[in-house]
Amino acid sequence: MAEFLPRFSLLKLGLRVLGPRSPVQRRHAHGHASFGLLFDIDGVLLRGRTPIPAAKQCFRNLVDKNGKYKVPVVFVTNAGNSLRQSKAEQLSHLLEVEVSPEQVMLSHSPLKIFTQFHNMCVLVSGQGPVLEVANNLGFQKVITIDMLREAHPLLDVVDHNRRPKDIIPPTKDLPPIEAVILFGEPIRWETNLQLITDVLLTNGRPGNPMTNPYPHIPVLACNMDLLWMAEAKNPRFGHGMFLVCLESMYKKITGHELKYEALIGKPSVVTYNYAELLVRQQAENLGWSEPVRRLYAIGDNPMADIYGANLYNRYLQASHRARLQLQARGGGDPVPFSGQDVPLRSSFSDDRLPEACISILVCTGVYSREQQDLLNDHEHVVAEHGHRDFLFDHNLTQASFVVQDVREAVEQVFKQEGCELS
Repeated sequence: MAEFLPRFSLLKLGLRVLGPRSPVQRRHAHGHASFGLLFDIDGVLLRGRTPIPAAKQCFRNLVDKNGKYKVPVVFVTNAGNSLRQSKAEQLSHLLEVEVSPEQVMLSHSPLKIFTQFHNMCVLVSGQGPVLEVANNLGFQKVITIDMLREAHPLLDVVDHNRRPKDIIPPTKDLPPIEAVILFGEPIRWETNLQLITDVLLTNGRPGNPMTNPYPHIPVLACNMDLLWMAEAKNPRFGHGMFLVCLESMYKKITGHELKYEALIGKPSVVTYNYAELLVRQQAENLGWSEPVRRLYAIGDNPMADIYGANLYNRYLQASHRARLQLQARGGGDPVPFSGQDVPLRSSFSDDRLPEACISILVCTGVYSREQQDLLNDHEHVVAEHGHRDFLFDHNLTQASFVVQDVREAVEQVFKQEGCELS
C-alpha cells in the first residue's frame, strides 16, 4: 500500500461519472457472484439504537444456514465515537447475524495508514473512548480535550459553573501539540471550539499568548456529515456542522481559511478506497479466487453515501482508462488522477480493482421522496449540505437506484447480478 499523500482535498474532478440508473445487468455462470456490498448504518439499518424493520429480514437472507455471508459485506459508517469491536457487537446484537470487527469501517479507520502523524503529539476531539480509539489507530502521544482543560483551567470559561473558584489552580506542563485530530461531534461544542482554536492560534502551545501562525499545525477531520438520522422525525446535526462552526470561527478571528491536512469519511475517495480493500479481505475469507468486480453502496444521504459512491466510481473509471492507456503504450508513467483526494495506493496497474461502484439510495433516513422535487428545483440547497472543500456536482448526488428500504436495495442488487438471494 502506497504512502498516503496529505493535503488532497481541493482539486476538482474533470471526469464524467458513470450515468445514474444505467448499470448493466450481469449473469453469472455456475451462480458465482462477483460483487460486494457496502452498507451505511444510521438511516439504512438503524434509527438510533432501533433496527429498521427491513434490516433484520435483509440480513437473514444474506447469510446461509451456517451464518456465512453469501457475498462480501462491509459496514461503512461516518460514525467515529466508538471502537470497531463495539460497533460490530452492537450490529451483531441488533441485526441477529454475526458481524466481525473486520467488516466494520468507521470514519476514522483510514487513519491507521497515516503513519507520518502517529509519533506526533496530537489533540483529539470527539466523544466516547477517544483516547483508546486514537491508541488503537496507532497514535502514541495523545492529549484529549479534558486533559487540556485540566492542564489550563483558565481557558474554558463559557460555562460560569466550570470556571475556577477563588484560588486559581496552577497550569500543568503539556508537550507542544503538533496536530489536531477531529474524530466526531463532541458533547460540549463551546469547550471544544474554544480550545481547538487556542491550539491553532498558538502553534500548539495554548497556554501562551496568541501568535496566529499561518499555515497552522495540521488538522485531520473525520466525518463531514452535516446531518444524520436518529429516532427523531427530522435529521440531527452531525460532525460536519461542528466543522462549519470551527471553520467560520477560525476565519472570523484570523481572516484565513482553516486548512485540513486530510478529510476522511464519506464522501471522500480515500474512504471508499479503504472500504474496497476490506471487501477484498472479506472475499478472500469466503474463499473467492476471482476478484470482486462491482461494489454496491447502499445509503440514505445523497451528499455523503451517494456522492461518495459516485465519486469513487469516477476514480475507478479513471484508473481503468489509465491502465488501458499504459497497456497501449507498452508501459511508462501513468496518467495522473486529478480528484478530490489522492487514493490510498497506486492502482493504475491493479487489475483487481472493481469495474464500478454503484450507488443505491434508500428512503428510511436523511432522504425522503417527498423532498425530491424541492431538491431538484433548488440545487443550491443540496450544495450547501456538502462540505466546503468538496466542490458541488449535482450529478454525483444522483443514485443509480432509489428504493424504499435496505431489503428492497439488496433484492435489487441480486436481481441486477442475476443471482439467487434466498
